[in-house]
Amino acid sequence: MTGNQRERLVLAADADRRAIERELHGGVHQYLVAIATTLQLARRAAGSDPEAVGALLDELERDVRRALDETSSLSQRIYPATLELGGLGALLRSAAVQAGVPATVDVSASSSYAPEVTFTVYLCWLAALASATADQQVTINVAEADRAVSFELSAALDADFEQLRDRVEALGGSLALESELLVGSIPLR
Repeated sequence: MTGNQRERLVLAADADRRAIERELHGGVHQYLVAIATTLQLARRAAGSDPEAVGALLDELERDVRRALDETSSLSQRIYPATLELGGLGALLRSAAVQAGVPATVDVSASSSYAPEVTFTVYLCWLAALASATADQQVTINVAEADRAVSFELSAALDADFEQLRDRVEALGGSLALESELLVGSIPLR
């Protein structure tokens, strides 16, 4: 790995942390502020306006649900629970369902790999899902051959490609973007 690739990996990790901070502050934090404010209003109305308290409690319930959903989504992006529980196929299918994009997942490889291999394939899949439109079919095919995990996915990737390629190459693999097909391979140790 060249010095330039190492620098890009460090910069990509820093950018990911900044994005997570923005999502926490812009999402979950805002819901918690709203919840705290609504609780104060409910406390003031508790003795004098029971109908207002009921409406405020409904609002609290919605905000708590949104905060929980956003926290769950963010934690899945950081380190998905299904990474270790259900294997690669389950992880990829779960991401497709969450993205709400029409997708086909074909995993004819073993379901358990080292976490760094599984997570790298998962990150490539997330990038493909994020770049897809709601009416665009996205596919991923994963196979194992010659002591490597190979994968192909339909994707019209943007700036994420360099970061993904650096990550795959850091694991001794290769990643290429051929037309709108992302083709990768990561050796198994």
